[in-house]
Amino acid sequence: MPYFVYKISPPRRLEHLATVERYQDARTMVRNRRQAEPRETGAEYRLIFARQQEEAEKHLAVTDDRRLIGED
Repeated sequence: MPYFVYKISPPRRLEHLATVERYQDARTMVRNRRQAEPRETGAEYRLIFARQQEEAEKHLAVTDDRRLIGED
């Protein structure tokens, strides 16, 4: 399963940046983008492990602290 890298801009707008097979590559990409992004923008960078892009976006769209586990 691949890692999906997203930029999340206020108000919770998801922008798919990349699909990466290796965790280390995805982690490096997210860290570099976080360092380059000014804090004033309010943007977040996240990576998520999922079977497909739609599943990743579903998990990222959850705004509270609960976690999605398993199928609905």
